[in-house]
Formats: sequence, C-alpha cells, structure tokens
Amino acid sequence: MASYYTLDELRGRSGGLTASAAQEQLRRITKSADQSFDVFLSHRFQDAQAIVGLRNLFTGQGLRVYVDWIDDPELDRTRVSSSTAVRLRERMQQCKSLVYATSRAASRSRWMPWELGYFDGIRGGSRISIMPVEDHGRNEFDGQEYLGLYKVIEKVRVEEGILRPYAVSPSRRQAERLDSFARGQARFEDLVTS
Repeated sequence: MASYYTLDELRGRSGGLTASAAQEQLRRITKSADQSFDVFLSHRFQDAQAIVGLRNLFTGQGLRVYVDWIDDPELDRTRVSSSTAVRLRERMQQCKSLVYATSRAASRSRWMPWELGYFDGIRGGSRISIMPVEDHGRNEFDGQEYLGLYKVIEKVRVEEGILRPYAVSPSRRQAERLDSFARGQARFEDLVTS
C-alpha cells in the first residue's frame, strides 16, 4: 500500500497562510528572469493552500520550487493569453523536474495536461513525478491512465521508521529521494516490499 501526503498534512505545512497571503509575502522576494528551479509545480489553483504546504515541504528539502502565482504574480489568471503559455514554457525550461499535483480539482484543469506534455517533451518522463493530493493518504493511486507512466511521490519508511518523500518508480522496485529526483541526480535505491 502506498502512503501519500494528505490535504490536511500539506495545509498544516502552509503555516496557516492563505494563497493570497502567501503570494503577498513571497512577492517581496525578487527573482531574476534567468532564475533556475529544481521543481516546476504543476497544480490547480483551487488547491492553493495545499500547494503552499507542498511548496514548504519541498523547500524544506532544500529545493527551489516554481509556482506560477507565487513566482510570477504578474500573470493574470483572469486574462490568460498566449503570452501566459510563453512564460510557462520559459519557466519549464528553467526547471530540472516537474511535479504534477493531481487532485479532484486538478482533474478539471486545462493547463496541467498541457504542462505535463510540454515538460515530457523537453525533459523526458524520468524527470516527472505525480503527487497525489487527496483527503486520504493511504490508497492505491487511481488517476488518468497516462499518469501511470511516471514516478509517484510517496512517504517511504526509511531508517528507524522515519517517513521521507521519495519518487517511486511505476514498477515499485526502485525509488529516489525527493531531492535527488528533483535535481536530476538519478540516485536510485531498491525498495524493500513487504
């Protein structure tokens, strides 16, 4: 059985910040146009509070994470245009990996499948991982069929029973620590199945 992160766990990592408060807080941080990131976080804005928690989980691992409404607050969600797509392409090219935060809300996104396909085209599937974001944390992932092609981020029990985030291969035979996966280091470990 897989052990995924729950919405409540990720919301708890948000520090109680709402999406707009996080955006305002992070807006003060200036980022240059040539900024590089470890992770492009593909998500649905309706999951904003969980996304702030997810971003905090990743930055706690020492990763640089791109979230469009945080890092490019000038992108206007009410006026999406071809220039929005151009900016997202530029940002994806600046990222080493993509994490696809799938949820009930995400299933209605028009942008997320586009981001996934574009990133797969420029970096390949080995640099993509699916992150189920659901109300329950222990289940078998059941999503859109093509998502089964990619690694899934799970909590894996390591030394002394500690749970750590890993990108687990579709075969479930190997996994890669989140930081190794996100940076493209390809340091795989064999999974012990019980």
